[in-house]
Amino acid sequence: MDKKFHGWWVVAAAFLTFGMSTGLPYYNMPFFYDYYEKSFGWNRADLTLGFPLAALLTLWVGPILVHRFSPRKILMFGTAMTFLALFGFSRMEGSLNMYYLFWFIYTVGYIFSGPIPHQIMISNWFRRKRGSAMGIAYVGVGLLGPIGSYVVKEVAARYDWRTAMFSLGVMVLFAWPLAIFVLRDRPSDIGQNPDGDEVASAESKIQPRAFGELLVRPAFWLLLVGSMCSIGAIGSINQHMKLVFKDQGFTDQATLNSTWQMANTIILFSSIAGRLFMGWMADRFSKKYVMAATYFLVAGTIPLLLLVKPGQDMDLWLFAMLFGFGMGADYMLIPLMAAEQFGVNTVARAMAIILPTDTIGQTWFPWIVSKLRIAYGDYGTALTAVFVMAVLGAIAVSLLPKQGQKDETLHLQDAQRTPAGD
Repeated sequence: MDKKFHGWWVVAAAFLTFGMSTGLPYYNMPFFYDYYEKSFGWNRADLTLGFPLAALLTLWVGPILVHRFSPRKILMFGTAMTFLALFGFSRMEGSLNMYYLFWFIYTVGYIFSGPIPHQIMISNWFRRKRGSAMGIAYVGVGLLGPIGSYVVKEVAARYDWRTAMFSLGVMVLFAWPLAIFVLRDRPSDIGQNPDGDEVASAESKIQPRAFGELLVRPAFWLLLVGSMCSIGAIGSINQHMKLVFKDQGFTDQATLNSTWQMANTIILFSSIAGRLFMGWMADRFSKKYVMAATYFLVAGTIPLLLLVKPGQDMDLWLFAMLFGFGMGADYMLIPLMAAEQFGVNTVARAMAIILPTDTIGQTWFPWIVSKLRIAYGDYGTALTAVFVMAVLGAIAVSLLPKQGQKDETLHLQDAQRTPAGD
């Protein structure tokens, strides 16, 4: 066995590759919505329909393909697809069909290079400090997202939005060298064990649960519904925040861009604190209660967005800091809860279903918000619906059973009784 535990190098590399593959594109795509609105004459329902259509068409990708391949390899494939999509966005000429096609390509890239491969690798490398390690890896999303916000704002101001979009795509590809030379799928690939232990844990001997076994467990459905509702609420805020600002008086383009950049930067930096603190908490306290508290926090921040108006900087800071803190922990806690409820070796299969369904909520609910905005003429009713959805997600998580950890203990005992050669 190698003397130096490689797991923390995996965390450091995942910190960067996760930020490049997910933080850079996802949190900065909404920056371009008002440019599309002005350049092509699309309405807000058109603008926000591309991602949900793509999510629906790619729903099969996770359950069928993701768990069959090396996380490192699918990460590299996914970042290549993301670059191709962003390049396509930068060259399109107003065809909604082409716009939706590039969203399809982007969503495939997101599924393959986003949370799933990083969650699997971190879960494989850590057991006792899984929450802290996952929190550190997720910090990369919160750190590189604001860097991307600064880049697209400055490049769009100096050149145009097309050049800004292409620059975003190029930045994504810097994940490749780290995936090739530093990341490893699991400790056994280089003769090590999780946490750097001298002896492999019994947890590593447990066979993954079958999809059928997952689908009959109430805990699986509570986690799926709870995460989909909360992620759907977060996605709605992320996708519409700049447009909400525009409706609330930020009509000058330069002021609107600067306000969005400030809010997005505060949100993403605050998400770093949320990930680190809640990851630390999840290693020490009940993950169920940590997750429920996070989900209720997200719900409570949604009404604050309507208070943000020109000249009211304190309201902007209050909304962005609290929302970012909750958002950061929200995404990260899902694989931790899946590992606790179903076992670490089943995380890949569980997340292969949960992530696509979360993406459905993350993408379709913003489109519904667009339709509500068009129907009622403002965001009041729309954001009320977002708030209700977030509360439902928090309630679902609160109903998760406590026996998940007990069930996994029984599985561990069975694995310990199983001869190594079996």
